[in-house]
Amino acid sequence: MKKKVILLLAIGLLFLGIHPLPSQTQDQVSGQEVEAQMIQTRGPTYNPADRRDPFRNLLVGQEAREKGLVRGIQQIPVDDIVLIGIAKSKGKLEAIINDSQGYPYFIKTGDNLEDGFVLSVDDNRVVFRKTKERGIPLMKPKDIVKEIKLEER
Repeated sequence: MKKKVILLLAIGLLFLGIHPLPSQTQDQVSGQEVEAQMIQTRGPTYNPADRRDPFRNLLVGQEAREKGLVRGIQQIPVDDIVLIGIAKSKGKLEAIINDSQGYPYFIKTGDNLEDGFVLSVDDNRVVFRKTKERGIPLMKPKDIVKEIKLEER
């Protein structure tokens, strides 16, 4: 009796070793073999399957600087400028201004602003020429003077 059971177990194991398990089809076995071969030749691959690739650079094709992130004097309207002081640098006068958020800037004659440019910088005043109003060019440019009072100097 023991010999028959051992013989049946040996035949069963032999049968299972030759044929794939019922849960695995021949396509799945060959797919696993192909995938293992690809990993050995090219290295690991990623199949996104409608998901975002976590290894892709998110900033590709986009500017690192966006309008909302970087603010310069070219984006400050003349009406928002507060004159803080005037300094002499390399023999030329420069004005120290604040924008509406309180950030300081140094400007000189000829610097462009959002709606105009700096016409001149004197010892106690800065003259701005406003050429646009809300993005629309003005027919006749306006000169806006911002002065430092003697008490503030």
